[in-house]
Amino acid sequence: MAKQEDQFKKVVSHAKEYGYVFQSSEIYDGLSAVYDYAQNGVELKKNIREYWWKSMVQMNDNIVGLDASIFMHPTTWKASGHVDAFNDPLIDNKDSKKRYRADVLIEDYVGKLEAKIEKEVAKAQKRFGDSFDRAQFIATNPRVLGYQEKGAAILKRMGQSLEKEDLADVKALIEELGIACPLSGSKNWTEVKQFNLMFGTKLGASADTAMDLYLRPETAQGIFVNFLNVQKTGRMKIPFGIAQTGKAFRNEIVARQFIFRMREFEQMEMQFFVRPGTQKEWYEQWKETRLKWHLSLGMGRDSYRFHDHDKLAHYADAAADIEFKFPFGFKELEGIHSRTDFDLKAHEEHSGKKLQYFDPELGESYVPYVVETSIGLDRMFLAVFSNSLEEEALENGTTRTVLKLPAVLAPTKAAIFPLVKKDGLPEVARKIVDDLKLDFNVIYDEKDAVGKRYRRQDAAGTPFCITVDHDSLNDHCVTIRHRDTMEQKRVSIADLKGIIHQEVSISSWLNKM
Repeated sequence: MAKQEDQFKKVVSHAKEYGYVFQSSEIYDGLSAVYDYAQNGVELKKNIREYWWKSMVQMNDNIVGLDASIFMHPTTWKASGHVDAFNDPLIDNKDSKKRYRADVLIEDYVGKLEAKIEKEVAKAQKRFGDSFDRAQFIATNPRVLGYQEKGAAILKRMGQSLEKEDLADVKALIEELGIACPLSGSKNWTEVKQFNLMFGTKLGASADTAMDLYLRPETAQGIFVNFLNVQKTGRMKIPFGIAQTGKAFRNEIVARQFIFRMREFEQMEMQFFVRPGTQKEWYEQWKETRLKWHLSLGMGRDSYRFHDHDKLAHYADAAADIEFKFPFGFKELEGIHSRTDFDLKAHEEHSGKKLQYFDPELGESYVPYVVETSIGLDRMFLAVFSNSLEEEALENGTTRTVLKLPAVLAPTKAAIFPLVKKDGLPEVARKIVDDLKLDFNVIYDEKDAVGKRYRRQDAAGTPFCITVDHDSLNDHCVTIRHRDTMEQKRVSIADLKGIIHQEVSISSWLNKM
């Protein structure tokens, strides 16, 4: 656990030092769980969003986009169930006066069991060496199986208790497990209470006539209330999807773990409308498709796993998370949910408007069922960033800090250097920048020795460094260095655009799906 905490601290520190993420309002001592994306961060975030959008919308003939307003009529949230049921279970420690999410305390306890499993695996791997079979060990080792069974039983009980709103049993589970306040070590807990997560605001010119509104806690409802508008104007036929990216807001009880859990965050969601009775097969298909999308980025199959929900939301008949191995353990990255027809029927009831689809093949109208894929853009950012940060030992005995971002997502694709700041080399380097910058985000860098510039760009995540030397004036060639391998090649200036495009184009990466 200490090693994980150290790695996470390095991630947070590196994100600030290299212009990825800053604490919001830092000069005023910051605002809790609110962050600003800096010059490199905003580019990485944009690239992730574009990678998702092209795979979801551009590559699917039956999926279109939407950008719904953050402000919505307040009845929207009554219909969706958020006014009555969008709660988290909170618990206070009487001694430390700190407030926690009860379910997160229990999940963290299970996370420690998972850390014990990893410790057992690491010991066995060291003992057996190359002959070690990880999958067989996890499936057969009694101690590992014991930890797994205990963790599964705890999560199942918690899920059932939350579903029944048996908050007394949630507290009893915390006490039975001996869970202590992480700050004080005290086990002196209050009762568990429900806490609504929506931010309230006002719409109107005066306090007397202002309407009570909410900042949207999710982007999905904007899709549902526009279902018929999109279907009719786009002449969409079932099955079809509506995709959207945008900000959402939740007054989290305990916002923590850097940008993993924030009060203002961005979602990338797609609601897929299907014929009733077919939702389970589409649910399975989207689970498979979304995992392939993640794997296309090359961050390792072992970094992902599916987690089926024990506690289903009020609108779902099936739900699973794609979990990612963050520095603090496996946590939810994306959710795939079979939402049934709950949302459209609820909006029909509260609005008095029919939200149905006439199916020409069946000759009848019905309220479609919905399969949702929902991924947190900020969490995806953290997954990519934390997975890419490495301390690498070199053959000469030194180390380098390198951010091995997938090249398709890297903020800057190439840095162009003149070997020295004279003899016409800067002019050639700047001309290369001008030739490339319409197609790629590239930078010019002439400060410090070339070796230091390499290290700086490695740490910033730039996939290519291109050096102009004196020979370039005659042979019109440059040295291109690859970040991950540090391999250097002499190539023609005229070939640079093609070389970079092959490595960073979205089409090259999505073809891996």
